[in-house]
Amino acid sequence: MSVPRIEIRPGYTIPRIIKGNWQIAGDHSASVIDNDEMYEHLAAFADSGVTAFDCGDIYYGVEERLGRFMERFRRERGSAAAAGLAVHTKFIPAFLQEEELRSLTRAQIEATIDRSLKRLRVERLDLVQFHWWNYSIGGSVETALVLEDLRKAGKIRHIGATNFNVQELTKIIDAGVDIVSTQVQYSLIDRRPQLLMERLCRERNILMLSYGGLGGGLFSRKWLGIADPGRPTFENVSLDKYYRIVVDFGGWDLFQALLATVDRIASKYGVGIQSVVTRYILDQPQGGAVIQGARHARHLAANLDVFRIGLDDEDRAAISAVLSRAVGPRGDCYDLDRDENRDATENVATEYFDVEDGELVTRIRAPVEVDEPYGHHIKH
Repeated sequence: MSVPRIEIRPGYTIPRIIKGNWQIAGDHSASVIDNDEMYEHLAAFADSGVTAFDCGDIYYGVEERLGRFMERFRRERGSAAAAGLAVHTKFIPAFLQEEELRSLTRAQIEATIDRSLKRLRVERLDLVQFHWWNYSIGGSVETALVLEDLRKAGKIRHIGATNFNVQELTKIIDAGVDIVSTQVQYSLIDRRPQLLMERLCRERNILMLSYGGLGGGLFSRKWLGIADPGRPTFENVSLDKYYRIVVDFGGWDLFQALLATVDRIASKYGVGIQSVVTRYILDQPQGGAVIQGARHARHLAANLDVFRIGLDDEDRAAISAVLSRAVGPRGDCYDLDRDENRDATENVATEYFDVEDGELVTRIRAPVEVDEPYGHHIKH
């Protein structure tokens, strides 16, 4: 089965599934190990047709891991094969450091881009997705214009956005920055992009790259029929993040009703729940591509089943009946998350919830420790 591709700009196409790599960050969970298995799981995605890899400059160790993967892939498969791969990174200046964001300089911006080039072991970044995490601090437009200069200088091929709302993204576009894509949190439990972002993307020729479609793994049979954990303390920070969205959506009981509905549709087609929820997003206007994070390739074949099914009117009506009961999340893309400063609450807890034999259980683990600081900012 081939993975369909979509054109971002003339001469640059990407698969409609992108391999997300927050899950292989050193501070994401306790199970990330650098070894041959890491290379093999990344190569499995490339061999399947999922040839684009998403990361970020603040994902602990991920740019380096992808750089080592790309270098080995190039060495073992040849330059032509490696040229068919793409890495989409993010530029997130002075993350959660307000004073440093206020004093951000052109030299610091270029130094961060140079660092990503070095980590990824490439001469040009395929796509740099810009995230300005605090709108109360000015400078997002000026920073984007520096990125545009670096694009013209050949260090960046394309510029995208990450977690912008429509108002702030429009300012950057109107300033003359060619934004080719915008990464948005978009799923059955988070449909905020439908409010305003879809229209902007259609009018400005911007491809929407959606993440969170699988709810960090909550959209799976593993969690069907499981009691409400009651708080966002799970095996990894992705599950924590999307449990909060479940609460915004309308709560655990409503999520369970949605999960049961999607499971019935999945059984109808002989696929997993992930195929149905991904198909829903890909079918939306400006759907573009979806980013699916994974620590390994064990679910890869099942995830690709999305390309052998299509939802019919009955399926969509059943899903819509549950979605009509949702109460949120409200507002434009990522506004609620930003207003509540949710990024600052992400951590790997030593005591966390999991599922065993169909029951909610509590597990204990050692603390996840990493060297600090990592990629949030560059000090001179």
